[in-house]
Amino acid sequence: MNIIESSSTTPLVNPERGGIKLSTNNMAPSERYDWLREVICRKYTHVEITSTAHDDLFQDLVIYPCGNLQLSTIQSSAISLRRSSGEPHLNSQDNYFAVMLLSGDYRLEQNGREVFLQPGDMTIYDATRPHRIDCPGEFSKLIFSIPRTVFRDRVAGIDRCTALRIPCSKGIGFVAANFMRTFASHAGQLQGHEFSSLFDHALDFLTLAVTSVRPVDVNLSRSRAASINAIKTFIEKNLRDTELDTRLIAGHAGLSTRYINNLFEEEGMSLMRYVWKRRLENCRKDIKNPVYAGHRLSEIAFRWGFNDAAHFSRAFKQQFRCSPSEFKSNQIQ
Repeated sequence: MNIIESSSTTPLVNPERGGIKLSTNNMAPSERYDWLREVICRKYTHVEITSTAHDDLFQDLVIYPCGNLQLSTIQSSAISLRRSSGEPHLNSQDNYFAVMLLSGDYRLEQNGREVFLQPGDMTIYDATRPHRIDCPGEFSKLIFSIPRTVFRDRVAGIDRCTALRIPCSKGIGFVAANFMRTFASHAGQLQGHEFSSLFDHALDFLTLAVTSVRPVDVNLSRSRAASINAIKTFIEKNLRDTELDTRLIAGHAGLSTRYINNLFEEEGMSLMRYVWKRRLENCRKDIKNPVYAGHRLSEIAFRWGFNDAAHFSRAFKQQFRCSPSEFKSNQIQ
């Protein structure tokens, strides 16, 4: 069964630049259910779907991929999704989903919690773990697909943050919701590097929004969560400092190096490996950015705290499986 493009339904965003539009429009009602399940299982996660819409079932999606990240806008008739336990069918589906409801009603169950969203509200869930989503009428929403490792690097205790309501009425929820809505509404007019940069900002807003509702958890004490977040904040502010090392970070945090490394071991890496990872990610971002097209690779590397061009090149290739010069050449082509 082929995926077809809708021509009569107006999408939430303009898909003319890079957006992939998928739709049940102009498809026989008898084919829509199987088609939609195939699309959801392939593009998002393996679920069972039901709908009270029957022959009136419809869904329009516009998907904007951005490396291993993805923004989707969805308009749909009533639908319910249920995922049972099991490994993700594809490695690319090992994600958290951040959902922003634009219209309609939305209920999510995961990890023994239940959340009801109002338009503008957000929540997150683990796409690989059991969950249930019920939308009893027509609705529209945004989905930000974020790899597990990316979000876990940013939010300590993220598994305890699923199925929590992030209200849009005030504070960081209000700011984040407005940014997400504006970003999505202009996604079709953005150049690739502009979209990538704004997605990075979207991750920053999502990180702040999620941590604003994170509960105190018995398995991750407030002090441990606060410590790792404070350390990461200090690292981000000082990545350009060539003197940034374990001793300097431990001295600022007032904690032993052994304790700090234990904190980062819970996230699958050492402290300094995290520092190098963040430096390399920022270098990669700058190499992609046309603003720095005339800068030498060594200048970019030194700006982000590297003091040895050869070491930078080896570390970059190990992290991204290509040399900095190869990566830059691919951006130009």
